[in-house]
Amino acid sequence: MSSDFKVIDGHATPEGTKKYAGYGTSKKGLPAEHFREFEGLHLSSIGMGTYLGDLTKEDDVAVENAVYESVMSGAINVIDTAINYRAMKSEKSIGRALLRLASEGKISRDQIFISTKNGYITNDGDFPNVDVMEYLHRMYIATDVMTADDISSGYNVMNPNYLAKCIEKSLANMHLSTIDLVYVHNAFESWHEDVDRKAFAEMLAKVFELYERYRKAGKLRYYGMATWTCFRVPKGEREHFSLEDAVRIAREAGGSNHGFRFIQLPYNLAYSEALLLKNQTVGADTMTILEAAAKLGIGVFTSAPLFQGRLLRAQIPDYAGVADNNKVAKLVQVIRSSPSVVAPLLGQKSPKHVRENLKVASIPPLTKEEFAQAINILMHRGS
Repeated sequence: MSSDFKVIDGHATPEGTKKYAGYGTSKKGLPAEHFREFEGLHLSSIGMGTYLGDLTKEDDVAVENAVYESVMSGAINVIDTAINYRAMKSEKSIGRALLRLASEGKISRDQIFISTKNGYITNDGDFPNVDVMEYLHRMYIATDVMTADDISSGYNVMNPNYLAKCIEKSLANMHLSTIDLVYVHNAFESWHEDVDRKAFAEMLAKVFELYERYRKAGKLRYYGMATWTCFRVPKGEREHFSLEDAVRIAREAGGSNHGFRFIQLPYNLAYSEALLLKNQTVGADTMTILEAAAKLGIGVFTSAPLFQGRLLRAQIPDYAGVADNNKVAKLVQVIRSSPSVVAPLLGQKSPKHVRENLKVASIPPLTKEEFAQAINILMHRGS
């Protein structure tokens, strides 16, 4: 790495994120309820996702500008990505946006919470002539970091040697000294057809042990599981996984102060299992994943709040006084107001979508009473 490569030191802190919340409320006029506290951090109740986009310079710039504008708005200090999103180019766009913010000195690193994910195989989009399998062979198999047998039928790798390389690459892509949160990415979904639960638990323990080593080295603050189905299918199904088991494995890896503090899962008006399906057991009690997360001290970030735009075409009943012409708010309000949810993650790239999504921040989340009324209205929309 060249000597002029710039690294942004630090990580999200209680003091820094509280300062950002103050900036959002006092300078930008946002409601104080837009920010919620978890692990002492003041985090915006909507975050920015960076999943969609093409491997083009135009989208590189669009994602960079969207991150920059979102943070500067005072409304979003949660940025989510993954090393495989746009073949590393989403992480690199975030890195450029963070360098701009750092050079201007307006919003410092300690005010922003950055999460990424690893596990899926990926190439580097800056080398488009090298496809995924060739990149994997050159970088990792030929150098004995891993073997081809380490790749699941779902194109996922849990070999700690590979994940360590991913963390180092993510740090470099985003010009960071420390990542606030790293998830193991759709691990159970990608492996449950290939290994039994006992073998998967042993693999997950090794991943968590790696993450704990990175925490001790100061390169990682928290870790978690980013999932698609395993926390929202009925108990007893092959693809189901227990959050309580994941916490137990983390406790064995890192003790009572382990860093497993977050999960991510889809939750929207079409995928409502997180709120309604009692598929988790904590102790002797059966409950929903959101209830289990609360009981186990786990924060929840949610993906696909707009179902990649498909829900924008749906007819949604009025609730809690949300303006009928603000479709994004009608979809997001109930999600961001759900118990245990820190923030839904909104994918945004174009300036128009950034502006539309940021409007949600100006509306306070629903109170408990408004939330209960909204759920009642939405559950009876077809009756």
